[in-house]
Amino acid sequence: MERSRRCFVALLCFALTAPGALAATPDGVTQLKRFVAATERAEGRFVQSVYRQNGGRADESEGNFAFERPGKFRWNYVKPYPQVLVGDGARLWSYDPELGQVTVKKMGDALGSTPAAILAGDGALDATFTLEDGGEANGLVWAIATPKAADSSFARMKLGFRDGALVGMEIRDNFGHTTILRFTRLTANVAIDPATFRFTPPAGVDVIGE
Repeated sequence: MERSRRCFVALLCFALTAPGALAATPDGVTQLKRFVAATERAEGRFVQSVYRQNGGRADESEGNFAFERPGKFRWNYVKPYPQVLVGDGARLWSYDPELGQVTVKKMGDALGSTPAAILAGDGALDATFTLEDGGEANGLVWAIATPKAADSSFARMKLGFRDGALVGMEIRDNFGHTTILRFTRLTANVAIDPATFRFTPPAGVDVIGE
């Protein structure tokens, strides 16, 4: 099992850099800030794996996503169970089709020092996170973001870059669980239909919240 887990993490490395090529590569914090400054919007696909504190894998899912700064995003889980998260800039909608339930919160309360703030926030990373270089591993250059807010939903996040492109994220929550996101596709600054970031609860579902 341990060997299997190491192999999965290694999937974050899509291609090994030639010997010595990383010597002149910007560090993780520099690549993170450049990515945020240059990427106003993006869309793509992801694979997500969640690992328990003891190292066992609890869940794996996949789907597609889109975001547009500031505060707009759509996170659409397709497998194994459908679920939709939509941030419209003012509110965060969470829709679970199997439960027939929608939860809605104010965006200011929901975004905060969360992983979504890196992708869809206002770009003011230093105000919200303590940033440090995470070095090189698995062919990627890593940045570490630790939320400054004491009530953050996670303890630490690592972001892996290859040649300035965001390839993967590792998020450790406050219970010791780790979520690994691998972006199988991420296309920056493409045209995105504004309807992507709007959500209307389907007829007949329970709506909880504001």
